[in-house]
Amino acid sequence: MSYVMPVLNEVEHIEAAVESLIGQDYDGPCEVVLALGPSVDGTNEVISQMARDDPRIRSIPNELGSTPGGLNAAIMASTYPIVVRVDAHSVLPPDYTRIAVETLLRTGADNVGGIMKAEGTTPFEKAVAHAYGAREGLGGTPHHVGGEEGPAETAYLGVFQRHRLVEVGLFDEGIRRGQDWELNRRMRANGGTVWFTPELEVVYRPRSSLRRLVRQFVSTGIWRGELARRFGAENSLRYFVPPVAVLGVLGGAILGIIGLGAGLGWLWIGFAVPALYVLFVVVASTIATREGIRTGLWYLAVLPCIHVGWGLGFILGFLKLTRNITVHTGR
Repeated sequence: MSYVMPVLNEVEHIEAAVESLIGQDYDGPCEVVLALGPSVDGTNEVISQMARDDPRIRSIPNELGSTPGGLNAAIMASTYPIVVRVDAHSVLPPDYTRIAVETLLRTGADNVGGIMKAEGTTPFEKAVAHAYGAREGLGGTPHHVGGEEGPAETAYLGVFQRHRLVEVGLFDEGIRRGQDWELNRRMRANGGTVWFTPELEVVYRPRSSLRRLVRQFVSTGIWRGELARRFGAENSLRYFVPPVAVLGVLGGAILGIIGLGAGLGWLWIGFAVPALYVLFVVVASTIATREGIRTGLWYLAVLPCIHVGWGLGFILGFLKLTRNITVHTGR
């Protein structure tokens, strides 16, 4: 069993992530291959110590620091027939590998994935985690909220048959975000199966600040817009909801302002769209207060940041309005 993980500036999370791999109850040999980018926060020093303590942990260089580049380097350096793609923000439960391998063998799938269960520790992180698991946040897709087992469009992280990864050409290193979706698209196009099972549940640690959250979702939106332009009808309609919502709110506000300035009262109706969105956020935040008052208050900022960041990013990516898309990695 080969666990592969790209790592860059993850000193807050890397120990917990790696320890969750070493602690799997899977009965078989394993290795942890970490592709190290040029971290500046002490991450690589922590990993060096972990590798000295456990020979199953080893690192290889990932000089560019990109996620797909690091994944490909780690996959090519791996030695076992099953590859588990892991994120430095994720914590695998002890039975994750065993269940994934059983599912691979039972279904004959090329890739198996499960639920990304976001969990936070601070009120801000809890607000972000709530958005990940709520329909008003990221849309309520199965790998966020669960669902029935079966073939899927894509999968969170993924447990792969290594030879199939190599056959389809690994991850596209030109795609800095959304590379999992694009790889799974190629797998399905080549007759493979991507399988979702709710039995797999991975704890994910959200970004710890509003600045990092906005950067993450602007980048995610930019790349989703790029992928929507490249692959057209292969994209689900749900990917277009955030940009349409942003355009609707912005357009309504502009119409209302024009109406005020020109004395055209009938244009004031444009304010109804942003007003409805504000009401939507307030109601959603009221529900989020079940996890704490401070979490609910943070939700008032978190939810619009996710929607607007993702939506504006999508528009920039779809219309090719970014000067250098490769710099948008979401870190």
